[in-house]
Amino acid sequence: MNEVVLYDYWRSSASYRVRIALNLLGVEYQTVSINLLEGAHKTPEYLALNPQGLVPTLVIDGKTLTQSLAIIEYLAELRPECGLLPSDIADRQKVRALAYAVAMDIHPICNMHVVTHLMTMTDETGAREQWMKHFIADGLGKLEAMIGKADGAFSFGDAPTTADLCLVPQVYNARRWGVDMAAFRRIADIDNRCADIPAFHAAHPDRVKR
Repeated sequence: MNEVVLYDYWRSSASYRVRIALNLLGVEYQTVSINLLEGAHKTPEYLALNPQGLVPTLVIDGKTLTQSLAIIEYLAELRPECGLLPSDIADRQKVRALAYAVAMDIHPICNMHVVTHLMTMTDETGAREQWMKHFIADGLGKLEAMIGKADGAFSFGDAPTTADLCLVPQVYNARRWGVDMAAFRRIADIDNRCADIPAFHAAHPDRVKR
C-alpha cells in the first residue's frame, strides 16, 4: 500500500468519521490539516484535489477519494472482515439507513457553510445556537427511535459499524452546541461504549486538534 494521506479539519464531523475508520482498520496515515476557518479549502491547490472544497480527502492506493461515507465504504470493501458493513445485504441496508440518517439528514443542515449563510439573513441573537439545537435534537430523536428497534450494544449488533462512525461525531457536535442528551439514552450509551475503544478515542477532535 502506498503512503496514505488524510486531508482533514480537526472539528469536521466527516473527517472524524474517516479517522475512526482508518484507526479501526489499523491503517497508518499522515494528516494534512485543512483549516476551514482560514479558508484553506478554497485554495486552488486544494480545489484541484477536491473540487467540492470539502473535507475529508483521502489519498490511498494511488487514488484520491472524497465524501466520507464513500471513503468508509471503500475501506470497508478493502477489509470486509472489519465489519464496518455487515455481510448480509439486509443488514447492510439497516446500517446504511442509520448512517445516512446522520450524514444526509442531520449533518448537512448543520454544516458550517449553511449556518454561516443563515447568519447573513438574520441579526437575531442566538440564532446560530437555536438552529443547531433544533435540528440536531430533532434528528437525534428520530435516530434514537431507529436504533431502538435494533438489538446489540452498538447501533447495530455487538460491534461498531459505519452507523457508529457517524453517530459518535454527531454526539460530539450535539454536546458542543448544548443539546440536552437526557432524552437520547440509547445513543448516549452507545457513545460511551465507543469512547472506550482506542480507535474512537484516538480520533476525537481534542486529540487531533492542530
